[in-house]
Amino acid sequence: MAAAEHSLNIIRTAALAAADKLADNLVALDVSERMGITDAFLIASAESERQVNAIVDGIEEALIEQHDVRPVRREGRGLGRWVLLDYVDVVIHVQHQEDRVFYALDRLWSDCPAIDLPVGTATGATSADETVVPE
Repeated sequence: MAAAEHSLNIIRTAALAAADKLADNLVALDVSERMGITDAFLIASAESERQVNAIVDGIEEALIEQHDVRPVRREGRGLGRWVLLDYVDVVIHVQHQEDRVFYALDRLWSDCPAIDLPVGTATGATSADETVVPE
């Protein structure tokens, strides 16, 4: 079972919004086979706490505007180190670069298939382990 089309649309919108706020290393993963509670993850990183929060704001605004969805849960907003946005079918992780390296979510979920992201999101990818495939 692959991620639902609705989930893929949310992931792609969120990825474009994150890229617009200069997020780095955007990776989207289809976790539907491994987790029964969500379809997909989007993982992005930023160089500062301020940028983490700006990316989160951009994602939330874009998803409200384009899909009329709001997160059912938001964790970590105050610290700006790792913000988790839970949209039930999609979970978005925006992490400070140091936390991204330390927690290595990309490696933890590396057996899950990557989700193709829109062309404008590929600019932030810098790691050979993290593949962003344009549509």
